[in-house]
Amino acid sequence: MSAEARNDSCQTVELSIGGMTCAACSARIERQLNKLPGVEAAVNLPAERAHIRFDPASVDVDKLIATIVKTGFTATPSTADTREEERARKEAAYRAELKRFWIALVLTLPLIAQMPFMFDGSFAPGAECHTEDIIPRWLQFALATPVQFWIGWRFYVGGWNAVRGGSGNMDVLVALGTSMAWLYSAAVWLLDWTHLHVYFEASATVITLVLMGKILEARAKAKTGAAIEALMKLAPQTAHVERIIDGVGQLVEVPVKSLIPGDIVVVRPGEAVPVDGEVVAGNSSANESMLTGESLSVAKAVGDKVFAATINGDGLLRCKATGVGAHTLLAGIIQLVEQAQGSKAPVQRLADKVAAIFVPVVTTIALLTFAYWMWSYGDFTYALITGVAVLVIACPCALGLATPTAIMVGTGLGAKAGILIKNAQALELAEKINVLAVDKTGTLTEGKPVVTDVKVGAGRTADEVLKTAASLEQGSTHPLAAALVAEAKQRGLVLESPQDVTVKAGKGIRGVVAGRIVRVGSPDWLGVKEAKAQVVVAEGDEIVGMITVADPLRESSKAAVARLQKLGVEVVMLTGDNAATAAEIARQAGVDRFEAGVMPGDKASHVAALKAAGKTVGMAGDGINDAPALAAADVSFAMGAGTDVAMQAADITLMRDDLNGVADAISLSRATLAKIRQNLFWAFIYNVLGIPAAALGFLNPVVAGAAMAMSSVSVVSNSLLLKRWKPQR
Repeated sequence: MSAEARNDSCQTVELSIGGMTCAACSARIERQLNKLPGVEAAVNLPAERAHIRFDPASVDVDKLIATIVKTGFTATPSTADTREEERARKEAAYRAELKRFWIALVLTLPLIAQMPFMFDGSFAPGAECHTEDIIPRWLQFALATPVQFWIGWRFYVGGWNAVRGGSGNMDVLVALGTSMAWLYSAAVWLLDWTHLHVYFEASATVITLVLMGKILEARAKAKTGAAIEALMKLAPQTAHVERIIDGVGQLVEVPVKSLIPGDIVVVRPGEAVPVDGEVVAGNSSANESMLTGESLSVAKAVGDKVFAATINGDGLLRCKATGVGAHTLLAGIIQLVEQAQGSKAPVQRLADKVAAIFVPVVTTIALLTFAYWMWSYGDFTYALITGVAVLVIACPCALGLATPTAIMVGTGLGAKAGILIKNAQALELAEKINVLAVDKTGTLTEGKPVVTDVKVGAGRTADEVLKTAASLEQGSTHPLAAALVAEAKQRGLVLESPQDVTVKAGKGIRGVVAGRIVRVGSPDWLGVKEAKAQVVVAEGDEIVGMITVADPLRESSKAAVARLQKLGVEVVMLTGDNAATAAEIARQAGVDRFEAGVMPGDKASHVAALKAAGKTVGMAGDGINDAPALAAADVSFAMGAGTDVAMQAADITLMRDDLNGVADAISLSRATLAKIRQNLFWAFIYNVLGIPAAALGFLNPVVAGAAMAMSSVSVVSNSLLLKRWKPQR
């Protein structure tokens, strides 16, 4: 993308594209769009969408659409509001295509009845027709012509648009091949050359088979986006909201689209929550599995957050809407996953390069095949039919579908399991991770420290020391501070208001409490050696107490670390805690390597050092405080997020506070990349074997057409087998 496209004023747009038939089409659209100043475009063939980032100072959406239309395709903006219309349009097009296929099949079946006679030895160089036509040639002409020029008109239109745009596609190959077979057969019939074969059945059957392949492909492609479609359908269309009507408060049912932030929504037992919001009255639980993949319900009380499309439990909740429509977490997830599905993995580059030159190369091979057989045997018929077979069997569709269909299925499965993958590059890199750097607090541990012990000096009580420390810590947002304040409140202590508070990053806090200078912080900062407590409390120069705070290990962390190690991933813990605390947490979690006393700003340098050692490094953190380290890693994971900030901070967002999500993401990445490699292998092998076989005369056009039609279907079907992958919990 040009420099001007990288500035902060860039906008993005999703366009729904119609008329694409193969990888050459999507490549041509990308090429034309990326020629525009300030534009970076990625076209997803199976999703039939273009994700475009552009500089509005250079181009606008109308210009982008006009460029696509000029290239020979249709384009319309794709938004959450237009999705239903898009689905209806695609469904109508599918039904129309299916109707044309059945008509083509009825017209072609009588012609297919003659096909067994093509294998009686007469299909050879120099052979003459020595069998009577089962169907009169005039009737063959009458049956094949509407298939060729009515049913097959789409191939002429698509081929003409491709040639006009300066390239070729599958339509060019099909139109050329079938037209040559039809024209030759028509000439033989009209000139009454009864000693020569006619190949009306070849042209009609190829078109019918290709059309059948496209229908099967369309059905299979629709299933690749099933996970996102399912998420979209979860959001309720109506909501019960409190309204003042004629001065009286009433509960009315309104469309969700009409809601605005601040509305009070009533969610009855068993209903789906219509908005993101905050509970203002009531107690219940919510099934949030569609966001997190966690089947256990989450308790909800006043002050708790609720999310759109989650299912309310047995209680009645009154919720204040904070996010509606496109501004809900669900909408953000759908947008994020669709972005990932539209992005390209590095592994796709080879297929794109092949697709760009595929049609001219195949056309050249077909011409050379024709010339060879004419020169060798002087048989125009045989030379023509082998050339047609080369044109028909060669199809770049399988190459174009190999990567994006697997990515669509993989990212959809990830979203269903609470793993949100930002782009295809992250999905590809995740399989290569061999070192995972993890933050301790909130990643390996619960992230909610609790006070476990208070030791005091002579003449002091535990409550006095805790009250002094907690009073000062009211001015801090550190997790340890929150633990002290929570413990003091639980004991019923009335806290003082601190004065002149200053925070020493990574060390502690200083201020005035009840007229006395108080410092609360790390043992090193306050000059206490070999202290086992994390927090030391001093009044003036006197140490008055030490408080032990523990952040318990998550129940799932030990098993998750073991899973990662089994996957060949070394886990390295980075923490700002002292060495003794870090060593104990590492021992409990089964982590062999850790770095203690690491300041937040220094985590990125530790990640960089791991990368410098030649490792592919993942980083798991909270997505906000660990942002520099997340940015430094090859692949970053935001743990238990649920905020827009966390989604933007990491390559992969895990909706659960569970390190198992990282193991699941790596497992999913490996499964997806395995499918991509299988697809690319078979797509390449199909053409590597099929084109020479056709050129050598081993395949007639009908068999070639059937093979070509099924190649794309097989690739998409293989991608759908990825749905067998399941997250491990």
